[in-house]
Amino acid sequence: MQTMAVFELPEWVPEEACRYLEHTEAGRSIRNLAKQAGCHPSTVLRQVRRVETRRDDPLIDGALASLAANHYAEDVPGPRPMSARALALGTVPACAEAFESEAVEILTCLNPQGAVLAVADGMEKAVVVREAAVGDKKIVVDRTLAEAMALRDWIACLTPGRLSRYHITPEGRSALSHFVASRENQARTRLENASLATRKSNRSQRRPRRARYGLGETPLNMLARLNNRDGTPFLTTDLVRAGERLREDFELAQVGDHLRQSKAQFSEGDNARNSSRRRRPGQAAAAAKRRAAAALNALGAGLSDIVMRCCCHLEGLEVAERQLGWSARSGKVVLRIALQQLKLHYDTQQKQDELIG
Repeated sequence: MQTMAVFELPEWVPEEACRYLEHTEAGRSIRNLAKQAGCHPSTVLRQVRRVETRRDDPLIDGALASLAANHYAEDVPGPRPMSARALALGTVPACAEAFESEAVEILTCLNPQGAVLAVADGMEKAVVVREAAVGDKKIVVDRTLAEAMALRDWIACLTPGRLSRYHITPEGRSALSHFVASRENQARTRLENASLATRKSNRSQRRPRRARYGLGETPLNMLARLNNRDGTPFLTTDLVRAGERLREDFELAQVGDHLRQSKAQFSEGDNARNSSRRRRPGQAAAAAKRRAAAALNALGAGLSDIVMRCCCHLEGLEVAERQLGWSARSGKVVLRIALQQLKLHYDTQQKQDELIG
């Protein structure tokens, strides 16, 4: 077999596809690939046969053909020119992070039950639609991006034909959950850095200000944007309000603790003169602390941990799962159960215990 010159493959291409292309297009032997990967030649052989079998899928076949045309050629000097098909359809970003940022929007649209990616034979574009839905807005997807997602096994079609319908796979839902958790952690990191920069700036200007979290960037609000497979919100408005109410009590209790620690700055005579005219600043904070403690006690040890971390301390789900020793993607389910119990607890409270806002 003639050896071909190899141009660097994009980062998002799976290892099995890379070894398949290096064997079929670059002419490298199975033993050579196995020696490089540090595994048995039979393992590489099974991977090559598996990829060859998947070429019955038109998107996977198109992705492998494009990679072969753009990254494998005769040993010629200079950069590899882009093929006419790539110029017509557009290219997928070579960087894995940029590719994932484009694919996460499509996976989010395919996550609800009944959503499919329709691909017609010979068409340059694909469309995300909902089966048995009328009037829904259709989302157009570049065929090259759909091919890359099929090659990553994020979407699959059971019966390819002139009009193929692709559904999201369990691997695609797992990748979507990972991307959402990563975005939550990045948002929290930016929030912490901004809060730290604000505190440093306030200290330099000698003007103390209290740093506040953006309500639209909390882990609870970001989780509320997700939908179930049937298209319903993962967290209802009542559950989000219950979590925000607990966070308000928690922050008010912290303010009261801070005021009590600074009580020594005021003279006893001043307190004696004004005690009959105004309400003590610690009464509202003490009441908030009692409400927060009662809510956490009602949840119990297991549910109160995840609520305390995600609602009060604003930790991301991925961080909370790692610190609690839970399995991946289990935190959001436990958090929803905890918020349901928290809402039932607040429903039993009297009207005068509710906060304003």
